Amino acid sequence: MTFKYNHTSHSKKVVSAVLAGMMALSAGGAAMAAESTETGQGQTAAITNTAAPTGLFSDIKVGYWAEKHVYKLAYQGILLGNNGLFRPGDAVTQQEAVTMAIRFMNQEGQLNTDTAAALPTNMEVGNYFKPYVALALQLGLIDKTEESTVDVSKTSWGQKPASREWITKLLIRSLDKDAEAKAQNNQSTGFADNASISESGKGYVNLAVSLDLAKGVEGNKFNPTGSVTRAQLATFFSRGESLTDTTYPNTSTGYVTGLKDGQITLVVDGKAVNFAVNSSTPYFTKDSETRASATDVKLYTKVMVVGSAGGASYVEVVDATPQVESVEGTFARSLSGNKIGIFVGENYETYSYDEATAFIDQNGNAIKLSDITADSIIEVQRETFSADKKTVAIRVKSGIVNKSDNGVVAEVSTSGKTIKLVNAAGATEQFAYNDNLLITYQNRIMSVADLKAGSAVKYTVKDSVLQTITLSQGVEQSVRGTLVEIGGNQSTLTFKREGGSLEAKLLIEKPEVIINGIQDATLNDLITDATNGDQVELTLNSDDQVTRIQVIGRQMEPMNGVTVVSYNSKTKVLTVLDNNKKPFVFTLDEKTKLDYNTTKPTLAGLESILNDGRKLDLTYVGTRALSVKVIYKYEGTISNIDTTGRKISVLSGNQTITVPYTTLPTVEIYNKSGASLGDLKIGDKVTVTLGANQDVVQKVSLNTVAQFEVVALEANSRIRVKSDLLTSQFYVDQAVLTGESGQTITPSQLTAGNLINVTFEGATPKAVQVVKRTLAEVTAVDASSVTLKQFNGQTETVPVSGSVKVVKSGSTLTSLTSLTVGDRVEMTKDTDNSTRFRVLTVMSKQFWSYDGVGNQILVKRETTADTNYRFALGSSVFVHQGDNTLSVQSLRDNDNIVLYLLNNVILEIQKQ
Repeated sequence: MTFKYNHTSHSKKVVSAVLAGMMALSAGGAAMAAESTETGQGQTAAITNTAAPTGLFSDIKVGYWAEKHVYKLAYQGILLGNNGLFRPGDAVTQQEAVTMAIRFMNQEGQLNTDTAAALPTNMEVGNYFKPYVALALQLGLIDKTEESTVDVSKTSWGQKPASREWITKLLIRSLDKDAEAKAQNNQSTGFADNASISESGKGYVNLAVSLDLAKGVEGNKFNPTGSVTRAQLATFFSRGESLTDTTYPNTSTGYVTGLKDGQITLVVDGKAVNFAVNSSTPYFTKDSETRASATDVKLYTKVMVVGSAGGASYVEVVDATPQVESVEGTFARSLSGNKIGIFVGENYETYSYDEATAFIDQNGNAIKLSDITADSIIEVQRETFSADKKTVAIRVKSGIVNKSDNGVVAEVSTSGKTIKLVNAAGATEQFAYNDNLLITYQNRIMSVADLKAGSAVKYTVKDSVLQTITLSQGVEQSVRGTLVEIGGNQSTLTFKREGGSLEAKLLIEKPEVIINGIQDATLNDLITDATNGDQVELTLNSDDQVTRIQVIGRQMEPMNGVTVVSYNSKTKVLTVLDNNKKPFVFTLDEKTKLDYNTTKPTLAGLESILNDGRKLDLTYVGTRALSVKVIYKYEGTISNIDTTGRKISVLSGNQTITVPYTTLPTVEIYNKSGASLGDLKIGDKVTVTLGANQDVVQKVSLNTVAQFEVVALEANSRIRVKSDLLTSQFYVDQAVLTGESGQTITPSQLTAGNLINVTFEGATPKAVQVVKRTLAEVTAVDASSVTLKQFNGQTETVPVSGSVKVVKSGSTLTSLTSLTVGDRVEMTKDTDNSTRFRVLTVMSKQFWSYDGVGNQILVKRETTADTNYRFALGSSVFVHQGDNTLSVQSLRDNDNIVLYLLNNVILEIQKQ
């Protein structure tokens, strides 16, 4: 086909932007619009004499997702009104799409009504659209032969809804890449609905994907017959404007040099142009779809204004970076002729200023030139978008300040030792402080930590350093002490402040209680006692009420291995003998923590087994039992297994405990059936479970740690995992779960792909720790550190101390120096807490095709006997060419690629 349209560079820019937006249709995020209405003959006719009114369209409300793009094109005259409606959800017809493309590219000047009569007989279009379709045929944007086969039995060619595949062809041809697209027609697109794409359309789709212009929709589909809405196509053309040099008579782009009430001044092509604005003027920014405000327009930034007769109908911030340069120096003096002299280093320089130049102090407040004293450090800011480089601001960076004022604390920086305040005049000031700063509230000395944003204060400054701050209202503060009592109705708290005085405080209705090791702690979990109560940090609000209680220390005493003498279920009094046969008496209550061989312990259940001779572990304060644990197991390391004397000894803490057995105990080891005592050895960590009478060994569980990758989270807290390609499953509802940083998590927070270390007691998971895994390229390495470039482009140097494992080519090495620059690695912590690097396997292949259903790729076989040509893709495979991230679908037949695999799963694809 011959392409007669000679504005190639323009077409490429425009269509690239249009297509890039259009192919994301599944997300509803792109847009287009053509103006049409139904005529009496049932054909579509454009309204050419009613440009969008000031009120725009009643069916495009503020906040509508395509509002920005519809408004801009309407005010530019590209979209025209239809009785005040836009109909954003209507499907775009083929004649509308062609018309909008011609108009957007500003090619209406080439329309010729005489040639419209020569349209093929089957290409019936509305009278208004005939010149546009004729011009599109002339420019080679649509193919007469292809369109002659279109089914027009149900609707005319012009009113046929434009499909995604049809628009893809239209736009690719506008890029003058028709031949290149056809050369790829024999290749699969890689989409799951590849069979639904016409044979003549596959090459266009392939090319659009390889140019990174097209993306699939949900389910890795292209949806070739899907329609395009008016709002979607409006967005495509709007976004395309930034990539074209096409100009519109009522659109001006320049730099903001003036902002006054009701007016914006732009420098456009070296000339100042004023635009009136009001409360109805819509403001947007280039990178956001939602409305901005007038305050988002800053001086010396790049802005586009659409409007006429000096009025702004639409304002968009194109580049929010102020186009200014700065020179810093020491102020010498002001000179005649609106100039100042400063020393820049050892050089004396002069700078001009005018009535528009702003003079600002170090806190951003407006001052006069006469307020600047000699030897002040100043910054001269000049605009860079004109040859004049006018001085736009002169800012004092340091000067001596002595003052007293009232204000509000805005920000406290303890690291930089600065405090930002909003003074009585509403201006923001920032001052340094030192250790001599005196902070008070009602004659009580406070600390910097007690200053909170929003606090009303009176302050004094000397030599630019804060001297005093007096709080004029209460602030949130923290105090520490010993918890003595919680009131009966839990509305008051009594504590002994550090220093010895007793104080009572009111509690808010539900204060936050933080106790390490207790999730969702409440007031009932606190220990109160005049001498041995919890050491706490209390947070008080501005009304002096306790909002937060954090336990920072407990003084409870342990007593292990005691023997029950008696228990009175009425008085809840428990009498025990310690290991030296000394008697002790304790009282149990509803707060006592209970532990015996059940998942849901109750006091009634415990009482039934507190018989004479029962062995217990206790913690207590005074005579109050804080916890009672029936000894039904011992945890420790095996120190001896005497099969002749039939007893097992375990070192638990500093105590060796020997327990006999009458019959061979059950031995439980994770992933090993039929285990026996012979499978255990001295030094193994075990849990020894006792019989009902606590006198013999019933079961020995080996405590082990294993590492897995989570495959799936199933019902009832059961997870499916794999290790070395073997899959297993277990429940984690009774295990302690922690995240990468040690934070407590729930089973539902585990996700497929997580690497976890699981601590087993026999076959039961007792703890699950999520292991951080870093996939990266080694860029530098020595004996104690390795520098990694992660897939997101971030570079990190990781110091490695202690033991290290490098798994490479089937061998496990113990030195970082076995890593080489260019290696792709997975860095994790192994079960023994050693740092482990698993080096990915490297393969150089030629790409064949992508299987979206199976999430795998196929590569060219090296020989007919080669069976290793199909590879699974990781859940977040990194595909790139150099530093440019690609999609899997963008790979093409015969592309040279390098694969990086772990356990035969591709984690990275590098296109050559």
